[in-house]
Amino acid sequence: MELTMQGNSSGKTAQLSRRTVIKGAAALGGASLVAGFAPRVHAQGTTLETKAAKLGFIALTDAAPLFVADEKGFFKKHGMTEVEVAKQSSWGATRDNLVLGSKSGGIDGAHILTPMPYLISTGAVTANNVPVPMNILARLNLGGQGISVANEYKDLKVGLDNKEFGKALLAKRLKTGKPVNAAMTFPGGTHDLWIRYWMAAGAVDPNRDITTIVVPPAQMVANMKVGSMDTFCVCEPWNRQLINQKIGYTALTTSELWMNHPEKAFAMRADYVAANPNATKALLKAIMEAQMFCEDPKNRAEVAEICSRRRWISAPVEDIVDRIKGDFDYGTGRVESNSKYQMRYWKDNASYPYQSHDLWFLTENQRWGYLPPNLDTKSLIAKVNREDIWRAAAKELGVAAKDIPTSTSRGVEKFFDGKVFDPANPKKYLDSLAIKNIKSA
Repeated sequence: MELTMQGNSSGKTAQLSRRTVIKGAAALGGASLVAGFAPRVHAQGTTLETKAAKLGFIALTDAAPLFVADEKGFFKKHGMTEVEVAKQSSWGATRDNLVLGSKSGGIDGAHILTPMPYLISTGAVTANNVPVPMNILARLNLGGQGISVANEYKDLKVGLDNKEFGKALLAKRLKTGKPVNAAMTFPGGTHDLWIRYWMAAGAVDPNRDITTIVVPPAQMVANMKVGSMDTFCVCEPWNRQLINQKIGYTALTTSELWMNHPEKAFAMRADYVAANPNATKALLKAIMEAQMFCEDPKNRAEVAEICSRRRWISAPVEDIVDRIKGDFDYGTGRVESNSKYQMRYWKDNASYPYQSHDLWFLTENQRWGYLPPNLDTKSLIAKVNREDIWRAAAKELGVAAKDIPTSTSRGVEKFFDGKVFDPANPKKYLDSLAIKNIKSA
């Protein structure tokens, strides 16, 4: 069954095989896939069930709403006075700590790659493929990621068109007899999907022509410096830092692939949400207010300074501030000020978790063999995506009706290479893609 829309790390992660992922997800099968989810509980009254939550983040600028909610007192404003925002070393560590939960020394929720709550909920990426039900409560941002290339390829000035880059990678592989590497941050995560989409659009098969490797975001620049990879996809500040250290350059920002694409999410364990509906909504309202703060141009310099602090990203503010403001020096002579491709935290419905976007991520995970083709996407999205809580929080915050989407679908999406994703017909989209690795059911 497909979803029809209405209206317009390291360690264990690096060793994850598609076979393991498929086995875990397929073993659960259709409707049973979501059987472990806690029932939805409607809040009675407004009393907070708890004032505590432990939230994880990765050192990236799209985690800024969590940093700001902590630093500017938004969590406390909404009564959540015992919130701990804890740095995670990798997306694999984020997954592992979500599986543990705070009662076992882990975390309750996180700044997270949008597909991960689905991969965790299905058990596709967990130990022994045990499902851990998750809920997506908000999108944290749109766009703002980058694909970078080593200075070895500086003369090519690689951009959206990667055909010459693909030829250079093939020539290098044939000459050295060694694999050429494209680094991403988690199998089936956003960065993996962006670099695969870009490569495949240029007729480079990411399964045969290159090797994709997992590298935690904060280790990207150091690994590029020693030649561990030829290209990588990650959020800021690591693309800009690569330029500042004269190691590589930016080929493209990811909104050039898909304008205002969904990126990170704010997600929590479903059992926390079920047990603490009012506290969950309070956390969400704090993060939504922080997103509004981050979006305001007059706050961008302060947001960059907050991000740079040791407890958060711990990077020089000059590696952060330009792209937070929307100014892009690609390191190739291309410079854009107030770029339309800049990260969005609130504008353009950035915070609302469209179900149609979750469907695209599931479809792409099917494309590359991370999830089985017979996955009951409709039932799964209905359980994981809690846009109903977002709507309730938005109304309580006084968000104008015009800024609350009327549909769970953003409609038909168009990509830089002319491909079209209609959430009412994901199979047609899959069929249109020449390079894929769909596994048998």
